[in-house]
Amino acid sequence: MFAAHAGAATTNCSPGSTCVISGGDTALEKERARQEKEQWDDTRSLRQKVNRRAEKEFDKVDRAIDAEDACLKSSVVTAYWEPNTLRCLDANTGREVSTGWK
Repeated sequence: MFAAHAGAATTNCSPGSTCVISGGDTALEKERARQEKEQWDDTRSLRQKVNRRAEKEFDKVDRAIDAEDACLKSSVVTAYWEPNTLRCLDANTGREVSTGWK
């Protein structure tokens, strides 16, 4: 006679009796949801830190690639790119080329 709502536990309700059907929001479920949200917030913060670090590393590599291109296209004939130090150096002096390539 009485149908239980979707997701709610079935109950034995007889005609004429008071029947309470829970919507599924028990204290235990609310606490579990609160803990899951707290865990999600904590891992979100960690994910954001990881993403920021990855972005910084990407930007560093991107700047080095741009600097290498500029060095190789430099008007300084003796300039060469040093991949270990990521600097544009003068082949004659070994010093960093500071003008003419940036």
